[in-house]
Amino acid sequence: MPDRSPTGPGDPREQERRWRDFTARVRAGRGGAFREQWTAFRSIYGNRRAADGPPPAWLPDPESARASNPGRWMRDRGFDSFRQLHRWSARERESFWAEAIRRLGIVFRQAPQRTLDLSAGALAPRWLPGARLNAVDSCLTADARRPAVVVAGERSPVPRVVSYGELRRLAERFADGLERHGFAPQAAIGLYMPMTVECVAAYLGIVLAGRRVVSIADSFAPAELSRRLEIAGAAGLVTVDRVTRAGKSIDLYGKVREAGAPRTVVIPARSGTPPALRDGDLAWERFLGAAGSEPVACDPERVTNVLFSSGTTGDPKAIPWTQLTPIKCAMDGCFHHDVRPGDVVAWPTNIGWMMGPWLIYAALINRATIALWDGLPTGAPFARFVRDAGVTMLGVVPSLVRAWRASEELEDIDWSGVRVFSSTGEPSSREDYLWLMSRAGYRAPVIEYCGGTEIGGGYITGSVVEPASPASFSTPALGLDLVVLDPDGRPVGEGRMGEVYLVPPSIGLSQTLLNRDHDEVYHAGCPAGPSGEPLRRHGDQLTVLARGYYRAQGRADDTMNLGGIKVSSVELEQVLAGHRDVRQAAAISVQPGGEGVERLVVYVVLEPGRPGPPDPEALRGELGRRVAERLNPLFKIHDLVVVETLPYTASNKLLRRELRAAWAARANG
Repeated sequence: MPDRSPTGPGDPREQERRWRDFTARVRAGRGGAFREQWTAFRSIYGNRRAADGPPPAWLPDPESARASNPGRWMRDRGFDSFRQLHRWSARERESFWAEAIRRLGIVFRQAPQRTLDLSAGALAPRWLPGARLNAVDSCLTADARRPAVVVAGERSPVPRVVSYGELRRLAERFADGLERHGFAPQAAIGLYMPMTVECVAAYLGIVLAGRRVVSIADSFAPAELSRRLEIAGAAGLVTVDRVTRAGKSIDLYGKVREAGAPRTVVIPARSGTPPALRDGDLAWERFLGAAGSEPVACDPERVTNVLFSSGTTGDPKAIPWTQLTPIKCAMDGCFHHDVRPGDVVAWPTNIGWMMGPWLIYAALINRATIALWDGLPTGAPFARFVRDAGVTMLGVVPSLVRAWRASEELEDIDWSGVRVFSSTGEPSSREDYLWLMSRAGYRAPVIEYCGGTEIGGGYITGSVVEPASPASFSTPALGLDLVVLDPDGRPVGEGRMGEVYLVPPSIGLSQTLLNRDHDEVYHAGCPAGPSGEPLRRHGDQLTVLARGYYRAQGRADDTMNLGGIKVSSVELEQVLAGHRDVRQAAAISVQPGGEGVERLVVYVVLEPGRPGPPDPEALRGELGRRVAERLNPLFKIHDLVVVETLPYTASNKLLRRELRAAWAARANG
């Protein structure tokens, strides 16, 4: 039998000591290539029992933990562990959020009467009643001379710094431009552009002026752009003339014209001939007004941002963020990712996805610096930017880490200046994430971070005061709680998988949708919690591990997550079924090997009577192009399976679970 004596190789403390000693050798240059490090990790933890929890690849240093943001809060309240801090935050929601707001330094134009009013129940909370605030006030409290943004790109790799004072003036000039050019109070203004200094300034300027941002990813085709502008009732749009990615020029303003977008502000390319603008459109410099605009004081529930997330139908859900949501972003950044004043925060993302606005708020409210890279983040130039810009907190998605690992260019990269990694968007792979931690000599943990647009941040994550195990979560987010239930509504035990439900209320949780019945989407039909409390549906599946850890297992509904982007199976199937050779189509997501990123697998039933069956590889290529052109070029078909029939229930519901099981059996031979 394996040795599980207190000092034997099966003892968790002995395993952790051996791993700590090994990582010290890695930092001293004696750890060998990563393949040897991965072998050592599996060998050291080979006898670990499930009851001891997932194997940690990073263990907090006691002194650093005490100096961290959550460590100081724990010490101030006399808590011995992060678990105690979380239990208090979930039990005493009003007290927790009141103290979080104070610690974050949230600025009010008029103080709230209290933090939380639950007179209408947990599903209809009133946060900060009586308050008046503007989130931009809280974003710009750092010294005007401090760096707010550091930016570089494929065409200009030398980092350029923009101060807090310069960012404020540019945001004020944009806000004044909205007034001068007649955009009504609370008008919706779309942003369809990469994350640049101008994008951040426009975002802040729209919120500062009391208007609402409409966030649209610049990868969307004209039809998708047009639909989102229509749903949000956008009165205007901001875009760039064109962008360059890996040497390829992309005509964004051409897409805007094709979409029939409303009045548009166009930022010209740095070189070349400025575009010929439509009547009513304005060049960036002509649009900008004067500095000095005062932030508009707003009710906490005033909408600041409309974002989109796919549900289980083709039309995207339109999710409003309010003046409250930035508080959730900043709290997660401060107390889970340990963002501090002077930190440099990089997260390759886009203003169309929630992590774009999240990055703005999580960095600026915590008086840190946003690091922006204008270009593809997959190669050595971005890796050098992370090093040269002094990035201390680096956010990733698993597919990006996989691309870095596959590139020989990044094999010798030194990210020892990174203090914290974070990952969101999709389930991750333990081997890939151990590789990521090795880039910083195992000095930095990966904070796994899972949530959603409708949460304003994460519901389950990690912290810098707890051991970090690759591809595992260590705690529900502060200020809320969760339960994991089986199909009968019973809590699942250790080692079992179930569907996650949130226990409201929390700042950041949506309470309305622009184009859906919010109660029907998130609350109708939910089971009650273990103590009878009302729950909120989220749609993720988790496996419950020992010692309070969890592992992501993808979606429980018909939504999948491809490259960090949620998309409904129905939406994909509608596009696939439009091909001349396809009679029926089914889209599923799979996790090869049982963990890691989700891959798209397509099952098709062919049209009868066609002159000869199509070549499967040729069909896969044609379907892949349809998906890229009509939905998103980031969606890739991993596998195509041609079948004679698809499985349905008696009520004609497609059995995607059976297709997943069939694909897994096929993949395993």
